[in-house]
This record gives sequence, structure tokens and C-alpha cells, in this order.
Amino acid sequence: MTFGIPREAESAVAGPGAAATAVADVRPPAGPGATAGGAAPTAPPAAPPAHSVEPPAGESAFDHHGGEAYRPGTPHAQARIDLAAIRANVSRLCDAAGSAEVMAVVKADGYGHGMVAAARAALAGGATWIGVAGMREALALRAAGVPGRLLAWLLTPGDDWSSAVAAGVELSAGAEWAVRAAVRAAHAVGRPARLHLEAETGLGRGGATAGDWPALVDTAARAEAAGSVHVVGVWSHLARADEPGHPGCDRQVANFRSAAELARRAGLTPEVLHLSNSAATLTLPEARFDLVRPGLAVYGLSPVPGLAGPAELGLRPAMTLTARLASVKRVAAGHGVSYGHRYRTPRETTLGLVPVGYADGVPRHASQAGPVLVAGRRHRVAGTVCMDQFVVDLGDVPATPGDKVVLFGPGDRGEPGAQDWARAAHTISHDIVTRIGARVPRTYTDGTVSDTR
Repeated sequence: MTFGIPREAESAVAGPGAAATAVADVRPPAGPGATAGGAAPTAPPAAPPAHSVEPPAGESAFDHHGGEAYRPGTPHAQARIDLAAIRANVSRLCDAAGSAEVMAVVKADGYGHGMVAAARAALAGGATWIGVAGMREALALRAAGVPGRLLAWLLTPGDDWSSAVAAGVELSAGAEWAVRAAVRAAHAVGRPARLHLEAETGLGRGGATAGDWPALVDTAARAEAAGSVHVVGVWSHLARADEPGHPGCDRQVANFRSAAELARRAGLTPEVLHLSNSAATLTLPEARFDLVRPGLAVYGLSPVPGLAGPAELGLRPAMTLTARLASVKRVAAGHGVSYGHRYRTPRETTLGLVPVGYADGVPRHASQAGPVLVAGRRHRVAGTVCMDQFVVDLGDVPATPGDKVVLFGPGDRGEPGAQDWARAAHTISHDIVTRIGARVPRTYTDGTVSDTR
């Protein structure tokens, strides 16, 4: 018998209000007290004043640019995050969870959406917990003023356990050393550490195996009796929840129940048992227990793309990634494009240069395949994705430098989704959104539909 590890939860608060806000970088701060250059402010910043620059004679500021004013200082690329979509997705997940509480997972900078902003939106949508992987993420959320119950689970001996305990961060312990680290931190700050014991139920990753579980439970029970810790949870993580009906899920649920029962027999009375990620929250009712930990679904992406898309699950993708053409030129048939000339134009055509590349998170594995929307039409990456740019063969579509290119979004105007890029790059949608880098500024909206014309 084996027992597993968790992974998912998110929260954010952004009340209804302004449409698009200013571009904001929401990377976590460097340390617990930092606020600049990383964590987003407690509310998205106000939009900067528009530049008072007149367009060229005879040309409107809206010409050739997807219906949006194009002015000096406009980012050449941006990830637009719809906070209303995150709130609505969390509300949908709360409905799916039934009597279980919802922990919104905002690890990896909120799956690329901005950790602090995503956490606030998720809390506003009904999540009662926030979950992250690392302790630094948890401390950054606390430094940014994000309230509520907060769990961090991917911990090492070198982490700042004392600061986490002092900040009220709940911590995972999947081995006896982690309980001892929590005890030392509790003594250092003068308050009990709140622990969630992690069982290995079949994922083969973190957590105590069936053979090690009794010793972990006994060590935690003795620490709790001494007043050093409070065991508030028992948890694990599913290996194949994205394959509904797979027998491995049933085995893990059974193993998890056995682990929880052993903990109870040792005298522990955890408040919450939690096993479910996004996929299990939506498709596996028997795994919901007291708390679910959705991550991907918080951001409106399907955790079971082979079974259903976001709309079918009642979700809305929150990120729209756009860029502006940097160059447009007419070339002859047989013209080689990008490194290695993996693509040659089949006829006279127009090439558009898109100024984002793999340094920005556009997967190089999507060379020759990544889909984009330009002027209402779908096109694919032509040739190799470079560090800072890629090329699109536009055929005879009229185009001008500055025109909008939509890499992915919710699909309202026919643009590709993150899952389309995942298929093109032979990966998963989690990988697509989390890889969008710091060079691409985040712009926050509150319920406005992104213009992808």
C-alpha cells in the first residue's frame, strides 16, 4: 500500500470596477518584506494617462491596429488578465466542490497570471484557502497583504520556517525531519506550527510511504501533545485525475482513506482531508473530502482537455496573449524563413515579424505549428521560433507594422486557446501559460472582453 502529494489552489480579490488597468509586473518580491519589483500592489494600479500624440496626417489612431488605439509607449506584447474570469471560475469550482472548501492554487506566479492579483480574485470568487508550492511564495503573499488560510507544501530544510510560522503560513510535512523543523520554528517564534501531513498514495513524488507513515504520524502526534504543532490536515495528490475512470484513482482514494484513519488512530484530529486537484474537483466526487485544491481550472483552462474544453466545464480562460507586428514585407516564392530555413514560402507572399520568442515563453517546439490570429484569420508560425521573435506567413492579408497578433485567448473572436499551443508544442496548457516570461507585462482587466480583431 502506498499513500501522495498535493498541488493546487488560488485566491485573489478584485472588486468590480475599472476595465483595463495599467501594465503591472506581479512577480513575487525578493524577500518577505519586499514589495517592489515583484509582488503586485494590493490593488491593480490605475491606468497611466494616454499620450497626447497625434497620429500621422490622414490616419486615425485606430487604423490598422485591431480596433485599439496604438500610441507611443504601447507594449509590443502583453498578457491581458481578466480578473472577472478568475472570480467566475472559482465560483464555478465552489459549486462543483459541494460541501468542500476551495483552495485556489497560485503557485508559479499564479500560473503566469500574477500570483497576488490571482489570489485576490480567487478569494473574491469564493475560495477560502490559497495554496502555493514554495515558502517564499507564501511569504510574498503575506508581505503583499493577502489574508486568509495559506498552505505551502514544497519545502526544504533551508527554508525560513520561523518566518512562515510567524506569518501564519500552514506547512506540509511529508517526513519526520519536516516535523522537527516545524517544532524548532514554533519554539523560535513562540507559536505552534500548523501542519498538513502528506501521504504518498501512489503518485511516487513527495509524502511519506506506507512504511514511513506510522513514524511520521507518531512524531507529529507527540509534537502536538507537547503544544509545538497543530496537525490541521492530511493530504495527498492524484497521479491520473486527468484520466477520469482510471483505476489508479480509486486505489489512491482508498490508500488516502487508510492513511487518514491511521492518523486518527494515533490521536490526531485533522480539520481537513484533501486530495483533489482541478480534474478531480470537476470529475471525481469521491475524492473531494473536506477541501479541494484546483489550480489550472482557476485560470479557466481545462484539466481534462481530452474530455471537455473550458466552455463545456463552465470555465473561461483568463489570459489573452497579444503582440504587435514589428515588420511586414513582401517576398518572392521560395524565400527562406528564419534559422535553418525550415520554411520556404510556397509563393509570393507577405511575412509578418512578431516580436516575441522563446525568451518570452513562446515554445520553440511550436516552430512551424504555433497558431496565431491576425486580422481575423488564423495563421501558423512559419519556420523556427527564435529567442525574441517569430515569423508568420500572412499570404495576401493586408498588414501594417503595429497590427495586433493574438497568440491565444478565450476564443471569443476565433483566436487560438492555450490548449491549441499545447497541442502544437506537444505539451500541456499549464506549460503554455506558466512559461510566459517577465519581459511580457501583465495588464489587468475586470470583465471586459479582449479585443482580438
